Amino acid sequence: MNVRSSAAVLAAIAVIGAAAPAAADPSPSPSRPALPSALYGESDPQYDGVWRQSLALLAQHTAGVEPPAEAVDWLTGQQCADGSFAPFRADTGTECDAKTMVDTNQTAAAVQALTALGGHDAVTGKALDWLKSVQNEDGGWGYTAGGATDTNSTSLVVGALAAAGEEPAEVVKGGESPYDALLKLALPCDAEGDGAGAFAFQPGKKGELTANADATAAGVAGSLGAGLVVAPGKDKGKGGAADAACEKARTPEQAAANGAAHLTDALAADGHLVSALPGAEDQPDYGNTADAVVALAAQGATGPAAKSAAWLEENAAGWAAQSGPAAYAQLIFAAHATGTDPRAFGGTDLVKKLTATGPAAPATDASGAKNGQERTDEKEKDGSGSGVWWALGAFLVAAAGAGVLVSSRKKRRQP
Repeated sequence: MNVRSSAAVLAAIAVIGAAAPAAADPSPSPSRPALPSALYGESDPQYDGVWRQSLALLAQHTAGVEPPAEAVDWLTGQQCADGSFAPFRADTGTECDAKTMVDTNQTAAAVQALTALGGHDAVTGKALDWLKSVQNEDGGWGYTAGGATDTNSTSLVVGALAAAGEEPAEVVKGGESPYDALLKLALPCDAEGDGAGAFAFQPGKKGELTANADATAAGVAGSLGAGLVVAPGKDKGKGGAADAACEKARTPEQAAANGAAHLTDALAADGHLVSALPGAEDQPDYGNTADAVVALAAQGATGPAAKSAAWLEENAAGWAAQSGPAAYAQLIFAAHATGTDPRAFGGTDLVKKLTATGPAAPATDASGAKNGQERTDEKEKDGSGSGVWWALGAFLVAAAGAGVLVSSRKKRRQP
């Protein structure tokens, strides 16, 4: 997801892009019941509960940490009978109905996390069946079932399919695959302005495509069949995408290369992307930069990815501390993608910080291994994941025209 970002909700229509969501008062009140003890983070989970839980669990697994069983159980318990996930169900004893706001982003993120953890085939199988059932005729997915296809949602689902061992190109609706949908959202090389090779979030009212950095990060990862987590790759040439010329995107791989080149140019000056929010154009967009790092690493542009990861090391700790578990997860994904130690990320132990936002782990689990502790004997085997990136909140559709990134991700998100 990210993009892959991403990824990734605008909690209460307030958590947007790099803008960090204010931490909610964890104390219970008559108007706000206490949060579930198994949930990561202290902010209102109404819009991003499943998203941030999924990213937290996936990031811990990627860093070689076994998440507490209760945290995993909370996530699986959020699933609706049809396989979908809503951002947050306070009462899971009540069946989901037409008013339950399920979405593709939360569902795809949950699939990626639970697939990586293993042992949840029944849950992920139902989730994938639901995702396939709401695929659009153009081969892509919108944030909600039946919603217009967007790059971020489609890429998140691609990552979920790939993580589960399916071939996204073979998941077809109306004769179109997810890759066909992404190709239609890629800007041509002769696009006006500086949008050549980028991805749009969605077409405009007249079918026009507008470059969107968040969607570009997502589109690069999705076009490569990557998910929220990618392993460090080999550099393609001197600078990977930095040296690539934009060429007509006849294949998903070429669209990814074009998008990566666009991101490389955007990151070249300062090593980070900037917020697209009105009035905040000069502010760094930490979440989207982290998603861009993952996307560039997936493409093989290791030089540009490392440069931006280094910028995040120096500057993103405060953002993550204010934003919460999904932000720490995004930084862990960026560190992992560039071969950087997430336990010494600019002087911050991202893994420890992330773990501290979740439930306290019991001393041991049923196997006698310490929950929430590093799995040193399995780290080399399981420390890397395959497949990508992030998700967005319901506000993303309305904000997409302005190029808004929902991060926390969101918020990305996720995603």
